[in-house]
Amino acid sequence: MTDEDFSHVLTGVGPRLRSLRQARGATLSQLSETTGISVSTLSRLESGQRKPTLELLLPLAKAYQVPLDELVGAPATGDPRVHPRPFTRHGRVFVPLTRHLGGLHAYKMILPGGQTPESEGARLDQKVHEGYEWLYVLSGRLRLALGEHDLVLTAGEAAEFDTRVPHGFTGAGDQPVEVLSLFGAQGERMHVRARPSGN
Repeated sequence: MTDEDFSHVLTGVGPRLRSLRQARGATLSQLSETTGISVSTLSRLESGQRKPTLELLLPLAKAYQVPLDELVGAPATGDPRVHPRPFTRHGRVFVPLTRHLGGLHAYKMILPGGQTPESEGARLDQKVHEGYEWLYVLSGRLRLALGEHDLVLTAGEAAEFDTRVPHGFTGAGDQPVEVLSLFGAQGERMHVRARPSGN
């Protein structure tokens, strides 16, 4: 945790303590009786005028019956899980599977279905940009236009391409498509091994 993170955690304790107390419908006097901490100290803690210490926070965590981590609101450390926040762009749902800003980005994409027979033969809009992309179809059918190629990928099929080649993709058919996408903005390519080395 950086000094900035630490400072952010400390400044958030007071408002968190106040909202917890108000949510419980307790007064400072009642909380003082429960914890043995003076009303003035509790008031200064909530207003940020008093630095939170373990001696003060432990009885408060016990009184509120919450873990100390929750009381402090400290960021998770060493937790390997990704807690994705899906977002929608151009009718597609993106679920980020990585949390780092640099390097490769991994997404699960859900593209809507509903393609009509008439639109199946229509030309897809294609774009170009820096990078390299790898797509793997989890379910459904994905139409991929890549330069002069027009392909339909089904579950279990993958494609990789330089995004400086004109490209576009959409759902093919009337069912939604679920796709894993790995994208390297700097043109990083995937390194796939068919079998462990030494075999």
